[in-house]
Amino acid sequence: MKIDLKKITVRDLVKDYHDDGEDGVRGYGGNLDIRPPFQREFVYKDKQRDAVIETINKSFPLNVMYWAVRQDGTYEVIDGQQRTISVAQYVEGNYSLDGRFFHNLQDDEQERILNYALQVYVCEGNVSEKLDWFRIINIAGEKLTDQELRNAVYAGPWVSDAKRHFSRRGAACPAYAIGSQYVKGRADRQEYLETAIQWIKDEGQTVEEYMGAHQHDKTATALWNHFQSVINRVEAVFPHYRKQMKGVDWGGLYAQLKDESLDPEGLEADVVRLIMDDDVTKKLGIYPYLLTDEEKHLNIRVFSDAMKQKAFEIQNGICKLCAKAFEMSDMEADHITPWSEGGKTIEENCQMLCKRCNLMKSNK
Repeated sequence: MKIDLKKITVRDLVKDYHDDGEDGVRGYGGNLDIRPPFQREFVYKDKQRDAVIETINKSFPLNVMYWAVRQDGTYEVIDGQQRTISVAQYVEGNYSLDGRFFHNLQDDEQERILNYALQVYVCEGNVSEKLDWFRIINIAGEKLTDQELRNAVYAGPWVSDAKRHFSRRGAACPAYAIGSQYVKGRADRQEYLETAIQWIKDEGQTVEEYMGAHQHDKTATALWNHFQSVINRVEAVFPHYRKQMKGVDWGGLYAQLKDESLDPEGLEADVVRLIMDDDVTKKLGIYPYLLTDEEKHLNIRVFSDAMKQKAFEIQNGICKLCAKAFEMSDMEADHITPWSEGGKTIEENCQMLCKRCNLMKSNK
């Protein structure tokens, strides 16, 4: 791999800068692809963005950037996208610093910024070498998410199209627009894309395996359609939205959601009942429980040590089922009337069973 150090002025960097959304971000007279397919979205916060301009204003050295030469002689940013866009957006007048836009500056102040020289390492090599370099140099920067790294490894038409649906910031992201109430994370950090892949991949298949299988697909339409189908079915089955619905593995529950016998009105009554039940300590698990009937999702409140000790003393250490004596450490608390039948986690509903009897009762 050949690497050269160049000095690029801000004036040259922002020449013909434009952000065309789906078509990418370009600068340097149209010869620099600022956001190649493997790059993350623009994620700098205002303070980080402002710090870039303050560094330039004070003529302090800005961290070195890295570009790669493409086969056609143009360039792509390997590292430095966030700083490049911060500079270009400021010069373009997209935001102000200390109440002053670039066009509000005096001529000498503008010239100081435009003449600032950036340190850029330019490398030539094959795709694998450039991606390896990308991983290494980003270790020192803002940590990439797992999905951002996957996007780099499996860069291609499928990733580019998937990002069009799942990777924009805020309302500009189609997936965010329909799924923000149900999906956790940030779309611009690729967490929506990761969730969508988790929802569609085969059981036992990894996200990496799914992406590898589809890397060269021309579109990610199947992924986008599946994501929409999951969200639409959730809204049909549970039309009354609650905050506990956000973060549920709806994709993993999609097979159950498609059951046409589900009764939205009946399920809504069950949701209300479970939300009001103090024994249910994990409200997020209400929806998986209603679709799978597995109590493990609810984290039913357990008997306190005082309740267990009291029941043990009343029973004189005798198991209520097999009538044999045991030490306290060899017994477990059990609901006399099961929680699923309306039994509460109170001392009047507590009995001590030996571990074997409790297991046998649980398995029935």
